[in-house]
Amino acid sequence: MINNLDSKVNLEELKKEVADFSTKRDWDQFHNAKELALALSIESSELLELFRWKTPEEVKEIMNDVSKKEEVKDELSDIFNFVLRIAQFYDIDLTSALRSKMKKNELKYPVDKFKGSNKKYNEDN
Repeated sequence: MINNLDSKVNLEELKKEVADFSTKRDWDQFHNAKELALALSIESSELLELFRWKTPEEVKEIMNDVSKKEEVKDELSDIFNFVLRIAQFYDIDLTSALRSKMKKNELKYPVDKFKGSNKKYNEDN
């Protein structure tokens, strides 16, 4: 297995890395919630583009192809970079935010009502 850094690096370290990268390039002047959200959306669209019009079998092929999977990893990294940058720039604790949102989702999507369903909370289930 590849050396898995996810279990060894904390989010604050990653936020600092993206902040340092931007600061060294004097990019703070361009970074605000709107611009960062736009960049995040654009990068998400680039990820979607890799899978557009693909069958489930073709998606599996992409994920099993080393060079194509590298493209997926690059786009995910770009997305993660902007998520971290927004959180760093606006002092958002991502762990607390995620846990809070998961509690809200638990209320919206109780297991006994939504297990095995792909319906949204406000659709008949």
